[in-house]
Amino acid sequence: MTADVTADTSVIKALKKMRMPQTQRNREFWLLLFAVAISGASLTLVQLGALGLIDPMILAIGGGLAVLAFAVHFVLRAVASAADPFILPIATLLTGLGIAMIYRIDIAESLTGWNAYSTKQLAWTAISLAGAIATIILLRNYRVLFRYTYIFGLSGILLLLLPFVPGLRIPDANAQVWVSLGGMFAFQPGELAKICLAIFFAGYLVRTRESLTSVGTKFLGITWPRMRELGPVLVVWAISLGIIVIQRDLGTGTLIFGMFVAMLYVATGKTSWVLIGLGLVAAGVAVATQILSYVQGRFTNWLFLFDSEKVDPDVAGFQPMQGLFGLAHGGLLGTGWGQGRPEVTPLAHSDYIITSLGEEIGLIGLFAILCLYMVFVSRGVRIGLAGQDDFGKLLAIGLSFTIALQVFIMVGGVTRLIPLTGLTTPFLAAGGSSLVANWLIVAILLRISDGVRSQPRAVIG
Repeated sequence: MTADVTADTSVIKALKKMRMPQTQRNREFWLLLFAVAISGASLTLVQLGALGLIDPMILAIGGGLAVLAFAVHFVLRAVASAADPFILPIATLLTGLGIAMIYRIDIAESLTGWNAYSTKQLAWTAISLAGAIATIILLRNYRVLFRYTYIFGLSGILLLLLPFVPGLRIPDANAQVWVSLGGMFAFQPGELAKICLAIFFAGYLVRTRESLTSVGTKFLGITWPRMRELGPVLVVWAISLGIIVIQRDLGTGTLIFGMFVAMLYVATGKTSWVLIGLGLVAAGVAVATQILSYVQGRFTNWLFLFDSEKVDPDVAGFQPMQGLFGLAHGGLLGTGWGQGRPEVTPLAHSDYIITSLGEEIGLIGLFAILCLYMVFVSRGVRIGLAGQDDFGKLLAIGLSFTIALQVFIMVGGVTRLIPLTGLTTPFLAAGGSSLVANWLIVAILLRISDGVRSQPRAVIG
């Protein structure tokens, strides 16, 4: 009798396990349908608010996003049925809201056709989702990436150096981070470099974790690493500082070093690494503000924005001031889609898209967007913590932290919580290279989550 009950219980558990992937995908389908509906409604309200009518172009924009997003969904049903059901809908909704806001600014600036930023953003969205689909199909087992740890590290460095290759660099750019591909469009290789370096950091820390955690000198209740273990941290710090100095790119340097320190803490669990990282950040900021005029200018704008003797309100202070005025104009509920004046702020479709959204959908709308980011990052961290191997754990958490840090830097920058740096708000802001990189992160997280749920236990390192 006992044997029969045990057999029946095993069968029930097996059937539940078989139904779980189908349940996940069904949940994703309805969430994705909701995301597409909200995106379409936003585009419709933009037209009604700004033009007072509905243009058939809205069908091409909204329908194009829906087709691309559901294409990813059906690919997941076929090859990664156990993947997390929340990541794709959240990324789709954020992308859709970004396209709606960019389209709103295009209307205000009378931009149409290929000159319109929303048209380019939709084209980049197609490229991004195609890249995500290719990654999901080709990357059957994310653990394969572990074998090529140092190749990804080298690739990341080479991508960061691409803007200095003659014939590729754009000499008139404010920061030396862009390359021109065929003279037709620009691309920022640093966005792909952060993914390559995340894979490298995860593989490197898995290989060296034991030496990083088992030795050191205890002082003030904290075990401090030896110089031998501290060396790689100093190298990454020097590379990050070099990016800031040579490429005039404060954002990418901060992002790469912050990602490495976060992954280092997750790998070792030692508070000393966080304290060392914060100390090196403080030292780097002190050096940069003394020797780099543009970094010093950003800090001056941050600290003395409304002091006309130190910041010219018609030059350096115009953009951040207009952004803050836009947020204030939106208030709690916003002016409504198409009813504000976000185009008054320079780069309202890219660097300052947060203030543009805040003006038209208000503080409540921005809070909802930040909640979407919070859920996205928490799902990524959850995927990492549920992982069966250290490499997948570090990679998922590292990529999720990259998104979180990027959001913090941009939102904090436009609201004057911290100095503004040259990054883009993930999924929302206009920018092809950023959108491609972030959707590749989505694909990798989906692949890791599918591997965590469907593959047998195995430990790497």
